[in-house]
Amino acid sequence: MSLFGLGSRNQKTFRPKKSAPSGSKGAQLKQHIDATLGSGNLREAVRLPPGEDLNEWLAVNTVDFFNQVNILYGTLTEFCTASNCPTMTAGPKYEYRWADGVTIKKPIEVSAPKYVEYLMDWIEVQLDDESIFPQRLGAPFPPNFLDVVKTIFKRLFRVYAHIYHSHFQKIVSLKEEAHLNTCFKHFVLFTWEFRLIDKGELAPLYEIVESILQL
Repeated sequence: MSLFGLGSRNQKTFRPKKSAPSGSKGAQLKQHIDATLGSGNLREAVRLPPGEDLNEWLAVNTVDFFNQVNILYGTLTEFCTASNCPTMTAGPKYEYRWADGVTIKKPIEVSAPKYVEYLMDWIEVQLDDESIFPQRLGAPFPPNFLDVVKTIFKRLFRVYAHIYHSHFQKIVSLKEEAHLNTCFKHFVLFTWEFRLIDKGELAPLYEIVESILQL
């Protein structure tokens, strides 16, 4: 069975939701995440459980955060359009261009929805590649696994940055801001715990990040 196979499609999800089937190590760790999140202590929820493998923990959380961003962005697809958001920005100072190093080697300027589409497609390719995210229990992770995870989280952060800068008022009108803030807090605490995103990359939302981390 696939650890990262397709799950049921959520109506508001931008992409089909990824899930770990029951019985796998990933599913056990997912249950741990859900249980600790339920306690309301996000700082505790992000920590590596005692005796668990770091790569396994990073893998199952990567799928979880991919799903969270999908659901959040899915609520905005009718507002985040090529005409409303012709470039992928996070405020006036930051613009993100897309390149995956394979089919698009030189960064190109694209609309925000196109950037997110390229990004989610790219992440799905990584998650479905058994040489990167092993699906068999006990199969080894590749030497560059942490680098792949860091790139995924760096790019997922850009979606949060775009949402906060370009669509926060819409999120408020949809009464989704508490959910957005909780998801982003969880994301920041996790990436900080495992040093997944360079400080400079956090600049577009640094005031929010500082308040979450209480630096």
